Amino acid sequence: VQLQASGGGLVQAGGSLRLSCAASGSSRFSINTIGWYRQAPGKQRELVAEYSYISSGGSTNYADSVKGRFTISRSSAKNTVYLQMNSLKPEDTAVYYCNAAIIEYGSIGPAKDYWGQGTQVTVSS
Repeated sequence: VQLQASGGGLVQAGGSLRLSCAASGSSRFSINTIGWYRQAPGKQRELVAEYSYISSGGSTNYADSVKGRFTISRSSAKNTVYLQMNSLKPEDTAVYYCNAAIIEYGSIGPAKDYWGQGTQVTVSS
């Protein structure tokens, strides 16, 4: 399974960006959770937003720092999520990583953690 991330870039404070993350693989798989983490220089990687398919109807989880500004949504095919980032602040500057907990059909054990390549988001003041 691979996670392909896209989006990111340079934007002024108050602007918007959209990230996307698509999961694909040669074998069938099921996504438990998929979302975005970020890591700013000198800081630990932190959860930004996550979409969970575990609960009926799906659920979302956001870091307090992005609530009301960021929205995570999924495609109808369920293998892609989008992160709409509005009202961006300089403190949102970081490398954003797509992450997913995935069960490959036929495998044994719990879901495995997958990471996509990072994408840089820079917000200028």
